[in-house]
Amino acid sequence: MTQTLISAAELMQRLAGAHPPVLLDCSFDLANPAAGRRAWEAAHLPGAHYLHLDDDLSGAKTGANGRHPLPERTALTRRLGALGIGAATPVVAYDAQGGPYAARAWWLLVWLGHDDVAVLDGGVAAWRSAGGAMTSEPPSATPTDYPLRAAAAPTIDRTALRTALGRTNLVDARAPERFRGEVEPLDAAAGHIPGARNRFFKDNLRSDGQFKSAQALRAEWQPLHARGVPVHYCGSGVTACHNLLAAAHAGLGMGTLYPGSWSEWSSDLALPQATG
Repeated sequence: MTQTLISAAELMQRLAGAHPPVLLDCSFDLANPAAGRRAWEAAHLPGAHYLHLDDDLSGAKTGANGRHPLPERTALTRRLGALGIGAATPVVAYDAQGGPYAARAWWLLVWLGHDDVAVLDGGVAAWRSAGGAMTSEPPSATPTDYPLRAAAAPTIDRTALRTALGRTNLVDARAPERFRGEVEPLDAAAGHIPGARNRFFKDNLRSDGQFKSAQALRAEWQPLHARGVPVHYCGSGVTACHNLLAAAHAGLGMGTLYPGSWSEWSSDLALPQATG
C-alpha cells in the first residue's frame, strides 16, 4: 500500500507484480488545455489512462466558485469505476509538469477514502530516466463500481474561512510574485488572503523535478505547522494539493484544502484582500 510518493523503480516492480496499479496520466497545461491529452495520445506509460484537469478532476464552474471547483463526488466515482478502479485498486497518478496535476488526482482519491494511491515521483521524466517504456497504444479497462463513501480529507468553504480568518493557519502555494500581488495573470485581483504565508509548491522539489526527501520536507514544513495544521490554497485548488502531498509525505498529516482558493476569494469584492 502506498499513500504519498512512489519511485519509478518501485512502480516498475509493482507493475510486474500480481496486483499492478492503475496508472492515471494527469498531464496538463493551463495555457493550452488540449496539450496534455495530445501528449498522452503521443506517448504515455503503458496502460495509463488520461484524466483531464477541467473535464475529469474538476466540477462545473458557476463564475463564483473558482476556476477548478471540486468534481461532484458521484461523477468522480463513476469516472474511476469506468477505468476499472475499485475501492481496493492500487492507483498511481503522474504528470509531466512537476506533479501538481497528479497531486490533484491523488488528493481527490484520498478525499474519496482511497487507501492505495500515490504520485509517481518525478513523473514522466523520472520514468524515462529509469528506462521505463512509453507507448501510444490506448489502454484497456474492465469497468467496475466505485463506492461512494464519506469524505476522508478535510475541506473548508469560503464562508467558514471568512469567519475563521485570524484564527486559521493559511498557506498559499502560488508563486511569490502572485502572492505579493505584483502580478496576476489569471484571477480577478492581485494579492492574497489576509494572514496567509507563502510556500511556493515548486519549493517541494529538487532540481531534477523529484520531491525532496521526507526529512528535508519535514524540516521545511514544520515551521508552517507551528500555528496548527494549515488550510492550503492556491489559485484554484490545484497546486495546493502539491503542498498537501509534500506535507503528508513529510509525516505531518493531512491538512485542509480550500478548494475555491484565490480564484473564488478574489471574485467576491466583499472579502478582505492583502498584498505585500
